[in-house]
Amino acid sequence: MASKIYPSPKAALEGVLFDGMTIMSGGFGLSGNPESLIPEIRAAGVKDLTVISNNAGADGFGLWMLLESRQIRKMISSYVGENKLFESQFMSGELELELNPQGTLAERIRAGGAGIPAFYTKTGVGTVVAEGKPVEEFDGELYVRERWLRADLSIIKAWRADPEGNLQFRKTARNFNPNMATAGQITVVEVEEIVEAGTFDPDQVHTPGVFVDRIVLSTINEKRIEKLTTREREAS
Repeated sequence: MASKIYPSPKAALEGVLFDGMTIMSGGFGLSGNPESLIPEIRAAGVKDLTVISNNAGADGFGLWMLLESRQIRKMISSYVGENKLFESQFMSGELELELNPQGTLAERIRAGGAGIPAFYTKTGVGTVVAEGKPVEEFDGELYVRERWLRADLSIIKAWRADPEGNLQFRKTARNFNPNMATAGQITVVEVEEIVEAGTFDPDQVHTPGVFVDRIVLSTINEKRIEKLTTREREAS
């Protein structure tokens, strides 16, 4: 079997990028972003992208880079409130947006990975979220039907991987990453460490290697703090 390990982020993306594709990108705020893969997508120059991600990075970082280069045509997101470039492109009509309640976004991605084409939720009933979608009654309550989300490519940031692609994530950097890893036609994972086979206790595998196609050591691990809050030290 061919190795899943690639020598560089650029090599890990070779042959999988094309104009008009849909990409899932892990992360929540600036935690768990595929920091090394995003710049290589920018460098490749692919355009008219639909990107599924909770948010779109922050000034100069993460998916902001693909917004700045005008490579993203549509975002399917949950939280976009503090990204000024995102706001300006949306307000000017350059960028299409499909806004989702955060839990609905997570479940749509999970459903895509699980092979469940649709599900019903109460979230969004009676709001613009439900416009154009079927609404049905179950046990006296109204529920809106939501469709799964799947992608041509999922780009994921994990803490550790073994050569088979079994993954471990670190704390809150897990966020959307495990679900997205299951919902991509091809899943490319950048990791901080590649460990020997057998290192992981099976109970400690967060994402099984069957969902992972390519692995690469990350070259960027800035782990920026989106909002740094400090307080004065108390006098000793």
